Amino acid sequence: MSQREAYRLIGRSDGRTILDRLLVADRFWSRFVGLQFRRPLPIDSGLLIVPCPAIHTFFVRFALDLIWVDRKGTVTEIRRNVAPSRLASGPSGTFAVVETACGATTVEVGESLVVEPMGPSRELPRSLTFMRR
Repeated sequence: MSQREAYRLIGRSDGRTILDRLLVADRFWSRFVGLQFRRPLPIDSGLLIVPCPAIHTFFVRFALDLIWVDRKGTVTEIRRNVAPSRLASGPSGTFAVVETACGATTVEVGESLVVEPMGPSRELPRSLTFMRR
């Protein structure tokens, strides 16, 4: 996971906070490892994997809700309660996925999302510019 800093996931249209803490996996190793062997996510947290048209939940010890987004940050599909040891792929045009704890998903298909830095840096890394305001 990117240890640069944590982010918030925000609804573009209404500015509401969807996830208070969003970690980012935007490099080969962080995307490969993802949430394997970790403890369950807190309800207000998630992991954004980018780029990522498909995931697996092998070695993930808990079920996940998945939010698939395209290159504009628009939600294209939501899958709830994806059990461990499963494969899941997003619809055509998927660019990234947000993995959250089951029950944390409060977005709808078609909603546009943005990522906002929480730390001192107000710049998004290049990998996240598709989800800026």
